[in-house]
Amino acid sequence: MSPKIDTKKSTKTSSEGFTAEEKAAMKARAQELKAEARAGKDRAEGEKAILAAITAMKEPDRSMAKRLHEIVTASAPALLPKTWYGMPAYANADGKVVCFFQAAQKFGSRYATFGFSDTANLDEGNMWTTSFALMKLTAAEEAKISALVKKAVS
Repeated sequence: MSPKIDTKKSTKTSSEGFTAEEKAAMKARAQELKAEARAGKDRAEGEKAILAAITAMKEPDRSMAKRLHEIVTASAPALLPKTWYGMPAYANADGKVVCFFQAAQKFGSRYATFGFSDTANLDEGNMWTTSFALMKLTAAEEAKISALVKKAVS
């Protein structure tokens, strides 16, 4: 006879595994999905949401996110701006996120992250980079990000 498993106990343990920041991100994502359903693929609404998210950030994340927004929109104007877990993101015509920014302060990290989802066309053999740690943006990083965004949407 196999021992009984206390499902109430295991559920409680797993639900306590999320930090306050992770819970807030999940809540933000739920609100984003509702807003997206109302707005559809409205570029102006997405732009408004991204700028509000950037404005809410503290420095140096705010400046970095603002500059990344400029780089992405110039490099791939077809991408639709939106927020994803409360952070700036850019989606293809199907609404799938191609690239995103995560502020360092979002989860108390020592660096911000600029990343790509699996819809990005960055495949190189059997292994390739999908996210980058950012401490600050110089001309070299800006050029690399621009090239990667262009490749991601090609």
